[in-house]
Amino acid sequence: MDCGKEGLLSEFNELVELKAKVEDLSRVRERLIELGAQYLGTFRQVDTYFEVPEGRLKLRETSGKRLAELVYYEREDITGPKRSRVYLIRLGKPKVLKDVLCKVLKRRVVVDKVREIYLYQGTQIHLDRVERLGTFVEFERKTLDVEKDRDSLKELMVELALDLGNLISLSYSDLLESLG
Repeated sequence: MDCGKEGLLSEFNELVELKAKVEDLSRVRERLIELGAQYLGTFRQVDTYFEVPEGRLKLRETSGKRLAELVYYEREDITGPKRSRVYLIRLGKPKVLKDVLCKVLKRRVVVDKVREIYLYQGTQIHLDRVERLGTFVEFERKTLDVEKDRDSLKELMVELALDLGNLISLSYSDLLESLG
């Protein structure tokens, strides 16, 4: 049986995304407000990553939300706008699933962050404060035309005065693992 057709998949998205280290989230926040970006909320998210043969698998628990998200994704590890394929299942009782995953799979790392989410011209913009790593801006945009959407993210970087030299190719989990 092909899980992609018969499984419990609740959502699949193809994205273009980008991540940059920033020193001052307030400057980016002020610019987003000037541009008229829609504020969607601030959330504490704890992502528990598990070892898998390919891609990345995490269980995301968000404070104040009843449902957790099991997320598997494959993403280019390149600096600049990168293409991602994201499979997501929303589910209740995350503790039960986490206990099972911890018994079956090796836990890699836990990413604990506070994320402010904005929406601007079809792009979700995350202002992240990540424990042990610092502050970052992340863009996520659903895509049908990867090259066009890569260009949109590059234009948004200019709008927000983000430094190209601060682009990050890796995930927060990879960055935390590199700290040891």
